[in-house]
Amino acid sequence: MIRISQLLVICLTFSFLQAQNKKDKFITVFETSHGTETATYHQTIQFYNDLANAFPQIQIQAFGKTDSGEPLHIVTFNSDAEFNFETIRKHKRVLLINNGIHPGESDGIDATMMLYRDMAQGKIPAPNNTVLVTIPIYNIGGSLNRNTGTRANQNGPKAYGFRGNAQNFDLNRDFIKSDTENARTFAEIFHLVKPDVFIDNHVSNGADYQYVLTHLFTQHNKLGGKLGSYVHQTIMPELEADLQKKDWDITPYVNVFNQVPEIGFSQFMDYPRYSTGYTTLWNVIGMMVETHMLKPYKPRVEGTYELMKSMIAITEKEGEHISTLRQAAFESFKNQKMYPLDWEVDTTKSTTLNFKGFEGSTITSEVTGNERLKYDRNKPFEKPVSYQNYFKPTTEVTVPKAYIVPQGWHRVIDLLKLNGVQMNRFEKDTILAVESYKIADFETRKSPYEGHYQHYKTSVRASENTTSFRKGDYWISTKQNAIRYLLETLEPQAPDSFFNWNFFDTILQQKEGFSPYVFEDTASELLASNPNLKAEFEAKKQAELQFANNWYAQLNWLYERSNNYEPAYRQYPVYRVK
Repeated sequence: MIRISQLLVICLTFSFLQAQNKKDKFITVFETSHGTETATYHQTIQFYNDLANAFPQIQIQAFGKTDSGEPLHIVTFNSDAEFNFETIRKHKRVLLINNGIHPGESDGIDATMMLYRDMAQGKIPAPNNTVLVTIPIYNIGGSLNRNTGTRANQNGPKAYGFRGNAQNFDLNRDFIKSDTENARTFAEIFHLVKPDVFIDNHVSNGADYQYVLTHLFTQHNKLGGKLGSYVHQTIMPELEADLQKKDWDITPYVNVFNQVPEIGFSQFMDYPRYSTGYTTLWNVIGMMVETHMLKPYKPRVEGTYELMKSMIAITEKEGEHISTLRQAAFESFKNQKMYPLDWEVDTTKSTTLNFKGFEGSTITSEVTGNERLKYDRNKPFEKPVSYQNYFKPTTEVTVPKAYIVPQGWHRVIDLLKLNGVQMNRFEKDTILAVESYKIADFETRKSPYEGHYQHYKTSVRASENTTSFRKGDYWISTKQNAIRYLLETLEPQAPDSFFNWNFFDTILQQKEGFSPYVFEDTASELLASNPNLKAEFEAKKQAELQFANNWYAQLNWLYERSNNYEPAYRQYPVYRVK
């Protein structure tokens, strides 16, 4: 009997020591360095592997490729230890956290490691109705390119990754064009987990002010409808209030550069190239955490930790309502007749922030001798500042019944498939009445931007005609959850359309031409057989001296109106079915 009691004591002691050992383990680099260092890529992945081996509610999974040659990972925390997302979505909401998109902005990397550990060890409550998924480090190539100097404006950590990825892309400009393996793998992850809420952790670069934390929610008018209003009127104020209870001041992202914030500033417009702009296309509540670069690293990480805790608590409380609003948004967009493609600040509305800043003044630079901005941290202030956080559409388009994409445009088709777009292929050659676009005008960046000479200010001329399509071409109904993605990528006027990102640049170059000495006779016959064209031609010469003095321009004008002129020039090869 004594031996059994002794054995029981030994077992209980061993179990207690095991449990205690679990609590004592998993100390992060951030903590051992007293808040001055961040974990490397390999340390981060090893930390999550160890955590997953110790706690059944955590799973780490290698997922897809990146430009670095290393896989992405997703780490899932589910109190029920269920990791099948189809099963999860039946009963729970999903919150996706993205870290290290800019690896020099490492605050979220360290904060999320501690968050997962503390929930697993019971130091803080773990959510029951919300499943957390994190990408520990998204920009692996940048993380491996570790240095101590490229974050010129940032106060710690001691060493960090580089903003560009293994191909030197800024990954937070790549979500629509998907030039990188990282972006393609992100799309696979996103459509696997189908998050309800999305957080992307960053560090800001701009003015000086008192706050450690700023938030950048996706623009509420662009998110649209009841869901947009809910984020603006409920989620954002609840987050601010919860953080205030914990003595963490927060303000909207200070969208200024080399200016003082008290002159007022506008909300950042997150187009689909950005992470939260991309997630918005599936009616996901998205936000970026933007800690202040000039604050020490320790409070920045601690603030990110507390902000994520608050967003988890809000999602836990509001999860069912969020789900209901998201489903209603999907149905609403499917039945919408008009869709806004571009936006501008609505100057008739604004919000007043009780802003906590530092006085800034213009002084003479000791370096250049010119005027420069200087903040005085000995002169803090708290004053009302105008914040323009209402936007209105500048460009709208009617929503078609369907799009038709010829099969030859495989790069576009591949991205549509990657993003879960439902498509059907013609089973035989087909002739249909469609609306088609000619690219009327556009401008192009004079210098490269993220691997492209991007177009902008694009306009189109629409016409209705009968067009032949081949067996194997794609019919894409807009009555699906991907409707916003389709409209934002396939409508040329949208700022982040596939056209503006150069996917269709081959249509902007003529492939055929004319030899003037040959076409002279054709032009003469054309004018002789078409009195109306001749009258228009003569009138143009009378009205435009430059045209009248340019024989080649005259021949080219007639060539463009002849049946020799190629129809493919500037013909946008995506067709709309009304």
